[in-house]
Amino acid sequence: MTTEQHVPPGAQGQEWSSGASALTRHIQRVLQRIRVFDRRRPLVWNLLFTTFFVIAAIIDYGAGGWKTIAANADVPEPLVFSMSLGLSVPLLWRRSHPMPVLCFMTAVALVNSLVGAMLQASLLMLFLLFNVALRKPLKTLGLAALLVIAPIVVGTLRFPKDAWDSQLVPAFWSIALVALLGIAVRTRRDYTGALEDRAHRLEIERDQQAQLAAAAERTRIAREMHDIIGHNLSVITGLADGGAYAARKNPERAVQALEAIGTTSRGALTELRRLLDVLREESPAAELAPAPALSDLDSLIEGVRSAGLPVRTTVKGSPAALPPGMELSVYRVIQEALTNTLKHGGPSATSDVLVSYATDAVTVTVTDTGRGGTPDPDGTGRGLAGMRERTALYQGTLEAGPRSAGGWRVHLRIPIPPTPPSPSPTSSPSPEGPTP
Repeated sequence: MTTEQHVPPGAQGQEWSSGASALTRHIQRVLQRIRVFDRRRPLVWNLLFTTFFVIAAIIDYGAGGWKTIAANADVPEPLVFSMSLGLSVPLLWRRSHPMPVLCFMTAVALVNSLVGAMLQASLLMLFLLFNVALRKPLKTLGLAALLVIAPIVVGTLRFPKDAWDSQLVPAFWSIALVALLGIAVRTRRDYTGALEDRAHRLEIERDQQAQLAAAAERTRIAREMHDIIGHNLSVITGLADGGAYAARKNPERAVQALEAIGTTSRGALTELRRLLDVLREESPAAELAPAPALSDLDSLIEGVRSAGLPVRTTVKGSPAALPPGMELSVYRVIQEALTNTLKHGGPSATSDVLVSYATDAVTVTVTDTGRGGTPDPDGTGRGLAGMRERTALYQGTLEAGPRSAGGWRVHLRIPIPPTPPSPSPTSSPSPEGPTP
C-alpha cells in the first residue's frame, strides 16, 4: 500500500534527497510552508515583517539606544521619531514598489546622516536592496546600490572618524553581500521555475503522446473489427440468400448453406471474442492467435466461394517472405475487396485475384464483373479508407475505382523491404585485431 504526499502549489519538482539528515529535511519543510503561506497571503506576512521592525525602531528611539552610536546626541527627539518611522514603515511596500520605497528611505537616511543621529534603522535599506536584486534588472540594481551607499558616504564626510575606510569598507561589503544574495536567490528561483515549466511541458507532451497512441490504437481496433465482422457478415448474408433460394428446389443445398452459416458465424464470434479479450485489462491471459497471413488466402477464398461468389486466383512469381504486418495488410485488402464484391457486385458477379511477387514489391489486383459503383455508396463505411490506411503503413500505393468494362478494380502495390546481407565467415574480423 502506497501513500501520496501532498505537494503544495509552487513546490512541484522539489524533492529533497533521501540522504539528507532529518534536521535538514525538517528545516526545508518549514521553509517550504513559510513560502507557500507567503505566496497565498502576502499582506499578512508583510504586516508581520513591517510591524516587527517598526516596534524595534520605536524601542531604539524610546530607550535612547540610538544615542550610544550617534555622532550628534542633541538631535531633536521628534525628528528622531519621525526618521525612525520613515525608515521602518515603508517596508510594507518593499516588494510591490521597491525602487520608490528605496528612494524615499534614501531621503530619510540622508537627513539621518546630515544631522548625525546615525539611526540603526537605516540598515533596513538593505532589505530594499535585496528585493531590487531579486526582482529588477541589473541596471536597476546598480542604481539601488548607489542609493544605499549615498547616505553612508555623506555620513562619513559629515562626521569623519580616525580612518574613513573603517566606515566605508564594511558598508560596501554589506551592500555587495546583500546584492549577491539577492542575485543567488533569484537565479535559484528562475532555475527552479524553468525546471517546473519543463516538467509541466513534458507532462503535456506525455499526455498528448498517450492521446495520439490511444487514437491510433482505436483506429487499428476499428479497422480490425470492420474487417472481421464486415467480411463474415457479408459471407453469412450471401449464404443465407443462397440457402433461401435453394430451400425451395434443393433442400440438401439449403442444409449445406445453413451449416456454412453456422461455421462462418462461429469463426467470426471466436475472432471477435479474442479481440475483445485482448482489450480487457482484467484479462491478462487472453487467448491469442496468429494474425491472418497470405498462407490463409485459400481458406478465405473458399469461404467467399461458399457464399456464392465465384473467385479465380492466380499467383505469379515465387512467394517472398514478408513481415507479418505486411502480410496482414495484403490479406485484409484482398478480404475487403472480396467483401465489397459480395455486398455490391450483384448475384451474377465474379471476381479475379492476381497476386504477383517481384524482387522489390508484391502486387495484388482484385477485379470483379459486378455492377460497379463505390464500395461505400452512403459514404459511411470504412472499407476503402481502411485499405488506404493499411497500405500507407508500408509506403505502398492503392488504386480503387470502377472499370470501363464494368465492375470494380482494386490494385495494391507494397514495396518489399530489402533483406540485410548475412555476414560471410571470410569477412569476419581476425580475433587478433587489425594489423598495423
